[in-house]
Amino acid sequence: MIAVLERAIARDRLAHSLLLHGDSLETLAAVAGAIADRLLPAQGTFAGSSHPDRFELRPAGKARIISVGTTRALIDQVQVTAGFGERKVAIIHEVDRMNIQAANSFLKTLEEPPASTTLLLLTTHPYALLPTIRSRCLHFRIPSDPAAELAQAEGWAEWVGDYQAWLGRLAGGAGDARKVADHVFSAYGLLTRFGAILEKATAAAWEKLAASLPADLEDDEKVAIETGLTKGLRNRFFAAIEVATRTHARGRLVEGDDSARAPFAAAVEELERVTGLLQVNLNESAALESFFLASLRLWSKK
Repeated sequence: MIAVLERAIARDRLAHSLLLHGDSLETLAAVAGAIADRLLPAQGTFAGSSHPDRFELRPAGKARIISVGTTRALIDQVQVTAGFGERKVAIIHEVDRMNIQAANSFLKTLEEPPASTTLLLLTTHPYALLPTIRSRCLHFRIPSDPAAELAQAEGWAEWVGDYQAWLGRLAGGAGDARKVADHVFSAYGLLTRFGAILEKATAAAWEKLAASLPADLEDDEKVAIETGLTKGLRNRFFAAIEVATRTHARGRLVEGDDSARAPFAAAVEELERVTGLLQVNLNESAALESFFLASLRLWSKK
């Protein structure tokens, strides 16, 4: 994928509109920034996000919406002749957060893109876009390695090991009341530690990201970025829990324990259910608590 983009840039045959999609907003932003840097050589003190021919549009506020007003402002900017060099680049972060009026307004620019302008649309939810927008862009999926990202989170590897050990203990059955209590207390211990790990990981990621943001960013844009970062990290942690559950079940199946098949399928279904509820603002602690209690019931069946 990178090689294709490099060849297109070198030959000056890069499409006017690129849709960059993947699992990590941070990775998408990094790739878009690299493309912009290639297309807009530094001009004196102007480079990177400060380049006067580089424009960026982001969601604003806790609702993380791209309004029609800010979209029209971006459209006006890219219609003007480049101030330096010959090209302009516009990066639209989380383009799926455009409301319907903004999307319809932006569609006209995609249909008739300004001369010497490259539009980079970034999203982790490409199918949330209007089909008419998707059809007018060249698509590139930008892969990321969630496991590698989460490996940097303090305490995460130990958490995964303790979670899988907990699943292993559940395989012995619910047992008497004291054993059930031990299982429940262990689950709530995992829940508390998960919250602390997520909080630390989010703070570290925000500190790193904030250092790379333009200095003139509005406060409501910063709120939107931080909210999106938090939700993205949370989703990757929940995806990693599914991987850990899958690894535990696979190990038991390899050893000939076919009893792991049914609880694994049901546990993944429950995890997908609570992850879906996260998208409608269910608290992650409540979601994980529901998943753990369901897991206790599923994995300890005899």
